[in-house]
Amino acid sequence: MNDSPGWATPGSAPSDGEDSGTPGQPEPSDRARASSQWSRNQPPAGQWSPPAATPGQGTPPPPPGPPAPQQGGWSRPPAPGGNWNHGWGPAPAAKPGVIPLRPLGVGEILDGAVSTMRAHWRTVLGLTLTVAVITQIADILVQRYLLPDPPEIDPDATGTEAINQAFDSLRSSMLSLLPVGVLALIGTLFVTAVLTVVISRSVLGRPVTLREAWAEARPRLLPLLGLLVLLPLMAGAVVGIGVLPGALIGSDAGAALAGLGGLAAVVVVIWLLVRFSLAAPALMLERQGLVKSLRRSAKLVRGAWWRIFGITLLTVLLTFIVSMIIAIPFTVIGTLVDDGGAGSLFSGSTSDFGWPFLIITGIGAVIGSAITYPISAGVTALLYVDQRIRREALDLDLARAANLPGYETPGS
Repeated sequence: MNDSPGWATPGSAPSDGEDSGTPGQPEPSDRARASSQWSRNQPPAGQWSPPAATPGQGTPPPPPGPPAPQQGGWSRPPAPGGNWNHGWGPAPAAKPGVIPLRPLGVGEILDGAVSTMRAHWRTVLGLTLTVAVITQIADILVQRYLLPDPPEIDPDATGTEAINQAFDSLRSSMLSLLPVGVLALIGTLFVTAVLTVVISRSVLGRPVTLREAWAEARPRLLPLLGLLVLLPLMAGAVVGIGVLPGALIGSDAGAALAGLGGLAAVVVVIWLLVRFSLAAPALMLERQGLVKSLRRSAKLVRGAWWRIFGITLLTVLLTFIVSMIIAIPFTVIGTLVDDGGAGSLFSGSTSDFGWPFLIITGIGAVIGSAITYPISAGVTALLYVDQRIRREALDLDLARAANLPGYETPGS
């Protein structure tokens, strides 16, 4: 099995030949090995040789017309009065869709995600609004009727009592977050699956409807669900291993050890999540299985961990800021409208917000999710495309898939 399969757009056969009946074609594993493919697909370099001249005569001037291209794609300067910016430097990259087909910068990745929202706004908003409304209604019902009251914390407790209270609070928080996490997981499943298909079409400049995207994404929902469940379980297991030794000791030294172990575990979790951050698009677009998609992500991230971590962190911060900008006005309005919650808040007692507060803040959460979901999913999918362009010359396959002139398959 080749672990560097070619680009597989939604609906195409597996890129590595699996279940296709034909052996897979080997693909270069990095950009350098793809240089031979690049050279074969280019027009022949301009050959310049001076015309024969008779003795005693100078070299005749070149015939009129545009300057002939020189080797390497560079051209001679234009005639006096011409455009000096035209023809200098390498030719601009082809851009059939929302991104240019070349290695991308941070701004181009973010712009590609936003451009996909604009180009396919009916599909994107139709999906995200539907998912956000359903999950938010379920979240409101869970908060109102299912969540238990948080345990009381004694500020004067020390040693073993403090550790026990901390674990009781953590267990209560996990139980409270479990229904919300399940709802978020289901919403993320549908949004990630469909929006990855939409991104893959928008890169090629092709239109796509919500029905078409759903038909392409539906066969991959079960493996994607396994991936989305596996990653949180893996993170939870790592954190549990980190804090377990300190919890077993059960003293002040144990509390310190649990804190250090938890901090180290968080660092390991962040490293693992970034390492496997491209598994979802690999699973969707390459028709990979669960384990192979994790391996593909690890291979694509290798050597670029800090870059992907920085772009992912920037995206998280941007989406958090957007969510807060949208949520704060709705929270203030909901607090003022809900008399019981506002009165208890201003009196300093525990706030017990009612239906008005939950409904108004829920509307703000739906609007925020409809905007931030596509940005997060788009950045992840475009990071995957960017890494494959950098390592495997995917831009050539994308240009051929987009039917761009000059990128035809050799021999066709």
